[in-house]
Amino acid sequence: MKSSIGLLFAGALCLASVSRSDKPVFRNVENAHPVRIAGVSEGPDSSRFTYTKLVSGLDEPMEMAILPNYDMVVAERKGAVRYFNNATKELSTIAQFNVFSGIEDGLLGVAVDPDFKQNNWIYFYYGVGGEKSVSHLARFELKGQNLIQDSKKVLLEVPTQRKYCCHSAGYLTFSGGLLYLSIGDNTNAEEIEGHTPIDERPGRELSDDQAATANSNDYRGKILRIKPEADGTYTIPDGNLFPKDGSQGKPEIYAMGVRNPFRISVDPKTRYLYWGDVGPDTEVPGSEGKMSYDEINQARKPGFFGYPYFLGDNEVFPDYDFATKKEGPGKDPQKPINDSPHNTGIRELPPAQPAFIWYGKGPSKKYPLVGKGGASAMAGPVYYSDLYPNAPYKLPEYYNGKLFIFEWIRKWIMAVTMDANGNYVSMEPFLPQLKVVAPIDMQIAPDGAIYLLAYGTNWFARNTDSGIIRVEYAEGNRNPIAAVTTGKTIGAAPFTATLSAKGSKDYDAADKLTYEWKIGAKKLAGEEIKYTFTKPGTYNVVLTVSDQNGGKGTATTEFKIGNTPPEVKIETKANRSFYWDNAPFDYSIKVTDKEDGNIQRAKIHAGFNYLAFGKDLAGALSGSEGENIRYAATAKLYASLDCKACHTLETKSIGPALKDISKKYTGNAGAADMLARKIITGGSGNWGSYPMPPHADLPEKDAKEIAGYILSLGKNAQQMPLSAQLKLTEHIGKGNEGAYVLQASYTDKGANGIGPQKTASHIVLRNPLVQMEDYQEGNVGVVIATQNTGYVSYIANITNGKYTRFNQIDLTHIRNIRLRIQEHGAGGTIELRQGGREGQLLGKVDVPGGRLDDLKAGWKEVLLPVSGSKGVHDLYLVFRNEKAKGPLFHIDWMYFENDFNP
Repeated sequence: MKSSIGLLFAGALCLASVSRSDKPVFRNVENAHPVRIAGVSEGPDSSRFTYTKLVSGLDEPMEMAILPNYDMVVAERKGAVRYFNNATKELSTIAQFNVFSGIEDGLLGVAVDPDFKQNNWIYFYYGVGGEKSVSHLARFELKGQNLIQDSKKVLLEVPTQRKYCCHSAGYLTFSGGLLYLSIGDNTNAEEIEGHTPIDERPGRELSDDQAATANSNDYRGKILRIKPEADGTYTIPDGNLFPKDGSQGKPEIYAMGVRNPFRISVDPKTRYLYWGDVGPDTEVPGSEGKMSYDEINQARKPGFFGYPYFLGDNEVFPDYDFATKKEGPGKDPQKPINDSPHNTGIRELPPAQPAFIWYGKGPSKKYPLVGKGGASAMAGPVYYSDLYPNAPYKLPEYYNGKLFIFEWIRKWIMAVTMDANGNYVSMEPFLPQLKVVAPIDMQIAPDGAIYLLAYGTNWFARNTDSGIIRVEYAEGNRNPIAAVTTGKTIGAAPFTATLSAKGSKDYDAADKLTYEWKIGAKKLAGEEIKYTFTKPGTYNVVLTVSDQNGGKGTATTEFKIGNTPPEVKIETKANRSFYWDNAPFDYSIKVTDKEDGNIQRAKIHAGFNYLAFGKDLAGALSGSEGENIRYAATAKLYASLDCKACHTLETKSIGPALKDISKKYTGNAGAADMLARKIITGGSGNWGSYPMPPHADLPEKDAKEIAGYILSLGKNAQQMPLSAQLKLTEHIGKGNEGAYVLQASYTDKGANGIGPQKTASHIVLRNPLVQMEDYQEGNVGVVIATQNTGYVSYIANITNGKYTRFNQIDLTHIRNIRLRIQEHGAGGTIELRQGGREGQLLGKVDVPGGRLDDLKAGWKEVLLPVSGSKGVHDLYLVFRNEKAKGPLFHIDWMYFENDFNP
């Protein structure tokens, strides 16, 4: 199943359509020889690239426009126009368009006029809100940070359909004074029965791409090229695909036969047009697996680029008859005929042009660096050194003439080398260390810096890891890299913040750094500062780190003052670290919030679960509501995959909503096994005709976990009491690796203009048997379990003064620690200390010596009495024998004995 974020980025895969690796394995060479540049034998030193995150927390950013003063305008899909002030480093909202943001429509594109300094014109492409299914290409005046609504001029209205998902594209770019607009095919991508959408049955024109992308009289599935005029109209430039009189097709069309040309660019010298086209999910065999390729295309001239008849290197799709369910011979790439009854344009199309680069879901033989899995191919700029003659951050000559391409799903950027005629030669990773989360736009500024727009992790959401990243390259003196660390960033006024720049660095070791903090109109100096916010509001704090040679780096963080986060406490008289058979466990959950006052019970989420067999506790505790904690780690696994392309939690996308799946199958015997099997083997028919591809490489245990998670979503959560006394029995007979987790969370109402804040608290109860090799810090050796050790792993090389540390352990009700030791050495004393190697002594035990040559010395148990500890602390086991020069003993495990008697 090919789609685009739900499906905005047509290329992520549906449930189980996943790769077990989220990034490609980079190899050193490809099957082509790279073009050599005189004096350059390898890529530049990566440490000469510095990057700054200018903005974070955007809500579905789609495209950015860089203004002449380096301010930026960002289009967010739900209609917000965001403005980044480069001087103050502040982000604001300057407009909110009324947009239709269903399926994957919305505010999609933004571009500034090449003559913006004189005319202040800025262009947007968006789905117009309301009953009429149209999108507008519109021009406005932007003066300062004021988008003048009355200046609106609609250049072009594009008829669309809003019944079926997907593919809107909507990218805008200028080149040579001409405006290019990419438009997706806007055709039913669901009911394709393993083929391409060419459904010619009566009434099925919305499922027939021959009525859209292969139709010369339709704007959809095209890249348009026009010349905007001063009066808000446009003219048709010379050299488009069809005559200016419209006799053969829409004269605005430059390229047709494209599916979802999501990101495009124009070579500033050759005027070649590049775009990434996100491909379909078909069951048709192809040269690289199935014909479900994503493409990078190069148009040296206007033309037809194949879809829905051809893909990749003009590989031919069969002519599938949706009425008879039979395949016929495909079209001729040299003379494709659009004979669909839904076609309103010319019948004989121009010869099909093959793709420039193409790859499928599996590993690519032709382009091995692209990796495998879900895909959303995108085209970035072509770089030329001589176009940036005095630019301070221009890229090195090594990248002259290279095309940058990038992947929204696979999260890589590649530099593509071409020969003098523009033919593909090779590709190589570009800045793999940057790890941009879902790059969705890439542009080069006049000063040579690269700007990247990151969409962020979750789809249809405001992501904290979204934002604008500026990448600079510097010869000679390198700019410092600024980094800000803070304590809390949210609270009521007055609020005292502690800010540190100690994480900042400079790759030029001799540089001396100075630090300046800008908070509103105030400027403060120092590597570490404290600042008190006295009034509610959202504040941007900008750190500038400078070296003595004029190099600068900046970092921005945000404080939200006016709403104190809620306080969630879990109180218990029991031990907070361990469980024992049939032991009682009492708890009391208490929530307070300064602004909310009275707390509504219904808003407190709480859950108590036993997680068996070493499940990911960190994943379970990150962001889960209490009652869903059993599958919180699985939900995190699901979120890390690209399943969300076809399945959302609440509403139907390409595939059904997860909650609808759960409601359908909950209570059915064998439902979990059936769903897990379908996740692995694929299938279709239960929810429509759109196939779910098989994924045999997904581990069966992961498929079963995902199936269990989905089924859990349909169950009505029962409120657990906020205080109770429980008996711990669920773990009995289930091994030593599980844990009980009690979690509570509360989200407040927001206050003083600051949005709702969530606080969560938890207690994790582990098995009281702790393996010694699981220490968090220490300087002993670890012997791995082998046949020679009787399959026992333990700590060894224990000499005088060595130690191990175990983090955050509660000794409440602990009377002894039982240690399994081997008398293999001089013997000595084991001390239990709290908070440090020389911290409070809580107990000790002497261990006798034994013969070093007695390799069969047995294991014994000794008791270390415990007293004097209160609360949760880091515990240190310190080993002493000042007279011994060699090893003292070995230790296998320790067991915390409770004073509870069942």
